[in-house]
Amino acid sequence: MSKIKNIVFDFGGVVIEINGPAAIKRFKEVGISNIEELIDPYRQKGLFSQIESGSLSREDFYVEICKMTGKNIDGKDIDMGFHDWLIPVEQKKLDYILELRKKYKVLLLSNTNEISMSWARSEEFLPGRKPLEYYFDELYLSYKLGCVKPEPEIFQMVISLAGINPEETLYIDDGEANIAAGKALGFKTFLFEKENNFSEIESRIAYYEEV
Repeated sequence: MSKIKNIVFDFGGVVIEINGPAAIKRFKEVGISNIEELIDPYRQKGLFSQIESGSLSREDFYVEICKMTGKNIDGKDIDMGFHDWLIPVEQKKLDYILELRKKYKVLLLSNTNEISMSWARSEEFLPGRKPLEYYFDELYLSYKLGCVKPEPEIFQMVISLAGINPEETLYIDDGEANIAAGKALGFKTFLFEKENNFSEIESRIAYYEEV
């Protein structure tokens, strides 16, 4: 039996909800006709995978999108597709995270990209007008780490950088493959589904501390 000392949150689908249809609509409007083949709630493909893994910069992503579509698309129009993907979080969730930080180290681990996070980390995105960093001890973002979930390397990097023991850590994600990868490395896990809510987190912690 290990006492839980750390909580690792996924971002999209856990801390915030995502709006895939709105993003698809916006990307199609700017000329990315095959967008359904490229984006996914859990792991992206093609150019969208490359910008999430950090192998393609924001500027090069714009260039490659223009080449792929054969159109001269303004970067700001491409950005709006990523903005529409993210539904602003409820303040009560953020307040709950702050309460958790009084007892636990609270981290964010997300498959994301520079465009999405420049919006999500802005004061305009969150209802309390605070940047995302205000609510977490550390942010671990795929495009900065150079790898994506469910690759074991990204979990190993978080373990090393944050100095945490997986057996003392609750990992919360809405992706089954990501949960399986975390569990394989010894994390306590919580597959967060639509019917779940944040009030269940501490009961899940209590369960793991009892078994």
